Amino acid sequence: MKKLYIETYGCQMNVADTEVVFSILGEHGYVRCESLDEADVIFANTCSVRDNAEQRIHGRLIQFALQRRNRPVVIGILGCMAERMKDALIETGKVDIVAGPDSYRHLPEMLEAVSEGPQMDVCLSRSETYAEIVPVRTDRNGVSAFISIMRGCNNVCSYCVVPFTRGAERSRDYHSIVREACRCVSDGYKEVMLLGQNVDSYNFEGTGFAALLAMVAEACPGLRIRFSTSNPQDISDEVLEVMSSHANICHHIHLPVQSGSNRILEKMRRRYTREWYLQRVAAIRAAMPDCAITTDVIAGFCSETLEDHEATLDLFRRVGFDYAFMFYYSERPGTLAARKYPDDVSIEEKTRRLNEIIDLQNSLSLESNRRDCGKVFEVLVEGPSKKGGQLCGRTMTNKMCVWVDDTHKAGDLVNVKVTDCTQATLFCELV
Repeated sequence: MKKLYIETYGCQMNVADTEVVFSILGEHGYVRCESLDEADVIFANTCSVRDNAEQRIHGRLIQFALQRRNRPVVIGILGCMAERMKDALIETGKVDIVAGPDSYRHLPEMLEAVSEGPQMDVCLSRSETYAEIVPVRTDRNGVSAFISIMRGCNNVCSYCVVPFTRGAERSRDYHSIVREACRCVSDGYKEVMLLGQNVDSYNFEGTGFAALLAMVAEACPGLRIRFSTSNPQDISDEVLEVMSSHANICHHIHLPVQSGSNRILEKMRRRYTREWYLQRVAAIRAAMPDCAITTDVIAGFCSETLEDHEATLDLFRRVGFDYAFMFYYSERPGTLAARKYPDDVSIEEKTRRLNEIIDLQNSLSLESNRRDCGKVFEVLVEGPSKKGGQLCGRTMTNKMCVWVDDTHKAGDLVNVKVTDCTQATLFCELV
């Protein structure tokens, strides 16, 4: 049996895809390993959302190639970077296989043919969802699992490469999603994350996301259910109603805003306004006052002025996000923004604006956590924390807790009381 090593970069969708690849190749005699030094096949499952993500892969290719000094090793690039760069990766002379996100079923044949020369398959599909493939879970604690419910994206935001690297939107059969969730329960998992580029636009034969969410919640009443990512223009009152009426659906919504300026949102082709976004936030809090809201934001997008930047800071203050993923704009080749809009905010100014957003969000996260001091939460244990003698786990609102505990284990549900906090962590004691 040949040994297969995969490094996964980028979003949770890539983690789920890696689990699919392990399953497909496992059926053809490849066994997972966790060391470069023993691998016969080395894959990197890649991300192209930002330039620095791709630069990391170029650096890793040098390290992968060093494994060929003493033995034959097949090296492959999978995922979004494979789809975007195609022939350029083969031309490096370091890569034997280039496989886009919709070609993983062909990997066994590509590996068989690699002795004849480098292999490439980057054809995008309008139907592939890998629905019937049972993933090989790569998590280390056996507590939380990813379930992909759809693939691709139809939004074509002006800055984003995802529609070009993952193709058009298509939804997976809800029967197979419910079966996979039930299988996770039987395998001992306590929590699942339903994944899609835009889960709120899920639609399989007339069944939308709210109905799917209710199906999974009712089929697996003892299973915690999370989902990501929501789009502000699509998240519906029906979804909020399902969340509020099912005790096992976590009260956390990741709702990327990207900018607080209407002018920049229009230029980004986000298809909503700041007023619409704030209205959706108000609807979330009316349905679930305890719901955590997190976001993504881009600093220094093309032509962004100080006034636009201040509008973003103002929106952050109005919403009071619990957490945010914050980046400065990175031009991606082939996007509308790269073709039409000059990247005219200097790197120094992008960095300054980003740091302002980070500083503000750090204070908002600390305020949010301080409001939880003295409260009791049910926490799903994920395992030992970095500090000895302590366990860590997450609340239903996705906040990380740590506490002293020598009796419980990963997968247990425990009640803890918050005694102190930082901007990132709730420090607790067992109740």
